[in-house]
Amino acid sequence: MPRIPARTVDQAGWFIRRMYGYAKRRFGAVPEPFAVLAHHRGLMIAAALAETAVERAAKHLPDNLADLVVYRVATELGCSWCVDFGTMLQRHKGLDIERLQEIHAYADSPRFTETEKLAIGYADAITATPVRVTDEQVAELRERLGDKGLIELTYLITVENQRARFNDALGILDQGFTSGEACRVPLPVAPAEAAATGITATGITRERS
Repeated sequence: MPRIPARTVDQAGWFIRRMYGYAKRRFGAVPEPFAVLAHHRGLMIAAALAETAVERAAKHLPDNLADLVVYRVATELGCSWCVDFGTMLQRHKGLDIERLQEIHAYADSPRFTETEKLAIGYADAITATPVRVTDEQVAELRERLGDKGLIELTYLITVENQRARFNDALGILDQGFTSGEACRVPLPVAPAEAAATGITATGITRERS
């Protein structure tokens, strides 16, 4: 159980209940980070707007790269909720989730491209305390991804750091999305409905902590 219990439906007003209903229809269960954040309605709305904007804007990088670095941050910070939910999302997108088992030995694994390996190393450098990004890392990724791609990569990594640290601090753990305990099939949702509620695929609103 989270250190601050999730806000229940009977404790919520109509707006939060509407968002809960949307989340349950989409994912099979209300993502716990979202239900905990609901105790602070203003920040919940702010997070919903921010997550929706990120999901709509971050379309330059391919999913296999973007989702991979987000997953890496989650594992490095030990966010079991993020790992659980992120794996479910990757599976739903048809990405190779089997290779995620090799991510801790990514440097020597043939299942990751050179660009992916560089991106994982960059994610590690950003996630470290203090940050240990080098000029060489930035230059090589900039050459491969371009300015727009590198900015998007950096933004996704830093946003996942925020999500993972929020979840870890409040004791929000694996919810059973990957195992199927929380949901059977995560169904796609029409963009208009998502925009109306402000919930995206990150889990705080996302489904990206």
